[in-house]
Amino acid sequence: MSPTAASSDVKKESATARLLGSGSAGIAELMIFHPVDTTAKRLMSNQTRIADAATFKKVVFKEHANATIGRKFTSLFPGLGYAAGYKVLQRIYKYGGQPFARDYLAQHHGADFDKAFGKGTGKAIMHATAGSLIGIGEIVLLPLDVLKIKRQTNPEAFRGRGLFKIIADEGMGLYRGAGWTAARNAPGSFALFGGSAFAKEWMQLSDYNKATWGQNFVASVAGASASLVVSAPLDVIKTRIQNRNFENPESGMKIISKMMKNEGPTSFFKGLTPKLLMTGPKLVFSFWLAQTLIPAFGQVV
Repeated sequence: MSPTAASSDVKKESATARLLGSGSAGIAELMIFHPVDTTAKRLMSNQTRIADAATFKKVVFKEHANATIGRKFTSLFPGLGYAAGYKVLQRIYKYGGQPFARDYLAQHHGADFDKAFGKGTGKAIMHATAGSLIGIGEIVLLPLDVLKIKRQTNPEAFRGRGLFKIIADEGMGLYRGAGWTAARNAPGSFALFGGSAFAKEWMQLSDYNKATWGQNFVASVAGASASLVVSAPLDVIKTRIQNRNFENPESGMKIISKMMKNEGPTSFFKGLTPKLLMTGPKLVFSFWLAQTLIPAFGQVV
C-alpha cells in the first residue's frame, strides 16, 4: 500500500462534477440494465422451485411467457417511469453524495482513521464508512423503489390507480420495510465503496481520482461483488416486503420465519447467482462510470 495515502489526503471535486458524473452514470445504467433488474427482482420474489425452462419463463415473463420475443422483451420494462426517477436520483444521491460524506470524515476524523487502521487502510475504511452512512440515508428514496418493485413483480397491486392516488392512499405505508432497507444498505454500501477503495490501495493509488479507466473497472468489480454478496440475504427480505399487495403487508420477521420453514436457509441467497451475473455488471458499469466521470468532469467544470 502507498505510504502516503493519508485519510485526510483526498481530492475534492466540484459539486457540479459530482452531479454530472453520478447523474450520467444513473441514466446510462437505466437505459441498458432495466430489463436485467426486472429479471433479478422477479427471481428473488419467486417462492417456488424452478425445475425447467418453462417455469423459468413463467417466473420471468409472467403472462407473456409464451408471447413473441419482442413482447417478452418489452414485458421487462414495467414501471420504467418509477425506475427512471428512482435510479437516477439514487445514483446521484449515492455516487454524488458519498464524496461529501467522505470530505466531512476526512476533514474532521481523517487522523482518527489513520491512527486506528494505518494510513492506507484508514483511508479505504473512511471511504467505506462514508458509503455506509450515505447508504442508510438512501431510505428517503424508498417510495420510488417500492413502486418500481411492485410494477416489476406485482403489477396487479396498482389496480389502475395512478401515482398520486397511490401516494394519497398509502401515505407512510410506502416506507414499509425502511428498517430492513437501511440494514441492507449499511453493509452493502460499506462493501461497495470499501471494496473499491481497498482495490485502489492494492494498486498503490495515493490519489484515487488519478485511476485509469482500467483501474476504476477493477476497483468497481471488487466493490460491486463484495456489496452484492454481503447484502444478498437482506435484499431478498426487502424485496419480498416491498412486492406484497398494499392491503396485505407482511413484516420482515414473519417473512424470515416463513422462508426458514418453507424454503430453508439457502432461500436467503435466492437470486444471488443472477444478481452476480446480471445485476453485478449493472452495478459495476454504473459505479465504474461514476468513478471515471466525476474526476473527468472535475477537470472541466
